[in-house]
Amino acid sequence: MATTILSSNYNFPGQKSIYKGKVRDVYNIDDKYLLMVVSDRISAFDVVLPKGIPYKGQVLNQIAAKFLDATSDIVPNWKIATPDPTVTFGHKCEPFPVEMIVRAYLTGSSWRTYKTGAREICGIKIPDGMTEHQRFKKPIITPTTKAEQGRHDEDISRSEIIKSGFISEEDYVLIEKYTMDVFMRGSEIALQHGLILVDTKYEFGKKNGKIYLIDEINTPDSSRYFYADKYQEHFEKGLPQKQLSKEFVREWLMENGFQGQSGQIVPEMTDEFVNKVSERYIELYEKITGEKFIRADISNVPDRIEKNCRIFLKTL
Repeated sequence: MATTILSSNYNFPGQKSIYKGKVRDVYNIDDKYLLMVVSDRISAFDVVLPKGIPYKGQVLNQIAAKFLDATSDIVPNWKIATPDPTVTFGHKCEPFPVEMIVRAYLTGSSWRTYKTGAREICGIKIPDGMTEHQRFKKPIITPTTKAEQGRHDEDISRSEIIKSGFISEEDYVLIEKYTMDVFMRGSEIALQHGLILVDTKYEFGKKNGKIYLIDEINTPDSSRYFYADKYQEHFEKGLPQKQLSKEFVREWLMENGFQGQSGQIVPEMTDEFVNKVSERYIELYEKITGEKFIRADISNVPDRIEKNCRIFLKTL
């Protein structure tokens, strides 16, 4: 039987539509709620790989659920329930067309931009003389556009967002506050588990005039973590930081001649490799949450999800 879920095509009561992203299948229920199935698909270099990773969906869904619960006193969020280990059910909101990216360190794309000589990101001044992985005096918010058409994943400043009318000034000021407060809470939790929350992204939406935090938060697919005990030593010696992310999958693909470029073929994902990735995701879960991972029954994942969701939907 199916031990992973690569794709779903359920027909739930009240279902209006399905949206399929890279790793999530999202069901619109009565135009009021969303039922989000976090699949076991894994993507790298903007390519969805051919095999699913056992427990990956459960890992991501449960990390996100824990952080949503841990920040619900700061900002209302879309989560109502988790009827299955890989499923979150919550409010259907109208998303704001902007992703709020928070950076506490000069790393990744911000470092690449800085190396070109740029000293401003999304309207925020960056001082001269910084080096890779250096901590900012305080975290910065560097939004990017998020749109089905037109500008997407492009840096945009606070003033441009407000001037464009994407978000009203009143809403944007509140979203900025929520973003920073949620990030600081996530950073505190990470440090308790020996990690540094380096950067992450948050998305917000609105329902009945109220702003909600939506989608996943603080997962290894949407965030970058450093190991706290090695950070200072590696920084002072100019060494790469030990990271907690799915970077190891990208490294394996590159070692096998694949970077998502035209004409390249995804290398064979052996059972040994798939199981190794699965164990690594479980390790990520336990490190981020500080809790033992409880493996769900995967004797038939698609049937389990459908059964649990149908039972839950009857309670509405």
